[in-house]
Amino acid sequence: MNTLQGKVTIITGASSGIGYAAARLFAREGARLVVTGRQQAALDQLRADIRQADGHAVALAGDIRDEAHASKLVETAIEHFGGLDIAFNNAGITGKVNPLPALSLADWNEVVESNLTSGFLGAKYQLPAMAKRGGGSIIFTSSFVGSTVGFPGMSAYAAAKAGLVGMVQAIAAEFGPQGIRANALLPGGTDTPMGRAVSNTPEALAFVANLHALKRLAQPEEIARAALFLASDAASFVTGTALRVDGGVSINRS
Repeated sequence: MNTLQGKVTIITGASSGIGYAAARLFAREGARLVVTGRQQAALDQLRADIRQADGHAVALAGDIRDEAHASKLVETAIEHFGGLDIAFNNAGITGKVNPLPALSLADWNEVVESNLTSGFLGAKYQLPAMAKRGGGSIIFTSSFVGSTVGFPGMSAYAAAKAGLVGMVQAIAAEFGPQGIRANALLPGGTDTPMGRAVSNTPEALAFVANLHALKRLAQPEEIARAALFLASDAASFVTGTALRVDGGVSINRS
């Protein structure tokens, strides 16, 4: 039997990278998906791939900073599949890499809204829907940046990603009695379009890979498998955690 058979799932940031890989994996494991991202063409291709493999997916392009879009995703899950069991709030951006005094307020707000406020907006509508089903699993993509490692020029990103971990702990305590588990996923360096936008030369990629104990970057599918664990009943007693899937970057000093 598939791990997520019949589970209704929202995945944000599904047009590329970790979200795209997670959507394909979750679909193979039997989930019924509502996927979102900004790239309609990529979402259409994802939906076609899932349906070709006899999976079920609805694609809804939009901005995860928009409260109306957050609400619409949950409404779509209920309309098409009858409810909501799992949410993987994965979308986010790195933003401008600048020393803190060089960041404008607009730069700061863009990063915080895209990474942290978007998670709040998603949870605001996802949690009540899960509660009506008698429980569920809500997952947020945080980062080792802001948790165990500080990088120059990434203050807004670090603050937003660390904020997600704090929010996860509060959600876990608040909604645990209703059977809802909340966890943060902390990937290490991953070979995604967003990652390559920051590390955009062979030398930069090699530098980042060497920071990890495993001396390489993750593939998006590796992070997706960790998200699958948190979403599934295999993690039935796991809540309020910050799960590092970081190739040892948090502990490596070599």
